[in-house]
Amino acid sequence: MRICIFCGIFVNGGFSQEPKPKIIVGLVVDQMRWDYLYKYEYNYGEGGFKRLIREGFLCENTLIDHIPTYTSVGHSTVYTGSVPSIHGITSNNWIDQKSGKLTYCTSDSTVSPTGVETDMGMQSPKNLLVSTITDELKLATNFRSKVIGVALKDRSAILPAGHFGDGAYWYDSKYGRWITSSFYMNELPEWLERFNEENKATTYIKDWHLFKSPDKYQLSIEDDNEYEGRWKKEERPVFPHMITDFIEDEGFIILNSTPYGNTLTIDLALEAIENENLGRNLRGVPDFLAVSLSSPDYIGHKYSITSVELEDVYVRLDRELERLFNYLDDNFGENEYLFFITADHGASYNAKYYSDMGGVSGYFDEKVILSKLNRMVESEFGIQNSILSLINYQVNFNYESIKKSPYMTEDLKTFLIKQLNDIEGVAYVVDLIEGDKQFIPFEIQNRIANGYNRKSSGEIQIILEPQWYTGKKNSTGTTHGSWTSYDSHIPLIFMGWGIQRGKTYKETKMTDIAPTLSSLLQIPFPNGNIGKPIVEVLEN
Repeated sequence: MRICIFCGIFVNGGFSQEPKPKIIVGLVVDQMRWDYLYKYEYNYGEGGFKRLIREGFLCENTLIDHIPTYTSVGHSTVYTGSVPSIHGITSNNWIDQKSGKLTYCTSDSTVSPTGVETDMGMQSPKNLLVSTITDELKLATNFRSKVIGVALKDRSAILPAGHFGDGAYWYDSKYGRWITSSFYMNELPEWLERFNEENKATTYIKDWHLFKSPDKYQLSIEDDNEYEGRWKKEERPVFPHMITDFIEDEGFIILNSTPYGNTLTIDLALEAIENENLGRNLRGVPDFLAVSLSSPDYIGHKYSITSVELEDVYVRLDRELERLFNYLDDNFGENEYLFFITADHGASYNAKYYSDMGGVSGYFDEKVILSKLNRMVESEFGIQNSILSLINYQVNFNYESIKKSPYMTEDLKTFLIKQLNDIEGVAYVVDLIEGDKQFIPFEIQNRIANGYNRKSSGEIQIILEPQWYTGKKNSTGTTHGSWTSYDSHIPLIFMGWGIQRGKTYKETKMTDIAPTLSSLLQIPFPNGNIGKPIVEVLEN
């Protein structure tokens, strides 16, 4: 990207452009591992992922440098250029260390639901302590830029839209409707009310058949296997999944775990562009649409990353991307919008599958271990229920119980660290307050530090060995949350305005996404940013 010395307008590929894109579209694919760009490439068409690879700038070695690797944390980090220690979103749920209460990342008791009377509407970005790239865009344009967030998950719409977003819309799976909260508005816009009425969730809930013939899915294991979950009325977790037979028992939430959740989300995103007139602002005042596709995460959790179901959702997602790009091309022009795609985290192989294949893996049964540790502390110190939770692989103390005893928290920590180190599958146990005395690789130490926030983090961090994760023995599906490469290596591609084709294998971080966007848009970094602009993207 270069600037013409005569007119001050960006010159890219031999032609001049407006000094800003008309619209920025950010797409976060929930639970998308980096390797899915290539693993399923043989089943992709030419206009989706292949177009991104063909026309975009690829950052092939983009890593998450915090733990845990969960949805809310990833979305917050992408859009703030910051880490949990600073931006405050340390997990989807955490124990508030002052009150001892379980807290949801976007919960807000001071707001009311908009669109339907449901607790799912009592949400806002108040727990996010820093600004987002979308906030900085609003500030830089005197609030003339419009910002909209769209996702099935509330947290995935709210956190990217930031504190100044014009709207964040998420899916209420109880009622099958898109909703928001009074933080944004007291009534849904007319176009969204129409969408809810005309596109009822039932129209998207279809029986799930493979997009291609079964023989085309060569990189997934046999469909009938023991590593996948199933619906209540399903005898075996195999295609076709007769979704319409299950809705009475499962409810509208069933849509989340099908590829049609992606279709619904993209449809709403396009409706938002049309009805909010996104991308049709003043010259040099771009709008921002932040979209997150949640269904790949639900499907991965249910069926595992080796499943035909997961491959099929990416084959279908590839077509959804093509549809999105064609719309953006037709409405704005190929080089008039800036698009980027990334993920909030990756995912692990199912632990039983991995061990059955000859690998080393296992399950950390949080509930069983919590009960065991509490019994041991009671036996040793006479304190009942000294540990509230092991959520986020951390020991969260019950300070009310401890302060009634003659012992200090430090006494319990010394004892518990020893006990935890003896549990199978535990690699390291770290005292988050006093610091660690063990030899731990710097990369892991750094991710622990970046993920620690004194208001919402426990006092002891548990690091499991690779391919170990929280779950019961022989649990189906998959999960994520660790520092390991399968959870922390994510895709990152920029395409469109100001971007020339290319790639870098230089290590880049999730925190680098926001400052790179800031540099492209010539606006300030988010106020908690610690990332660095990816120079290779800017120089091309």
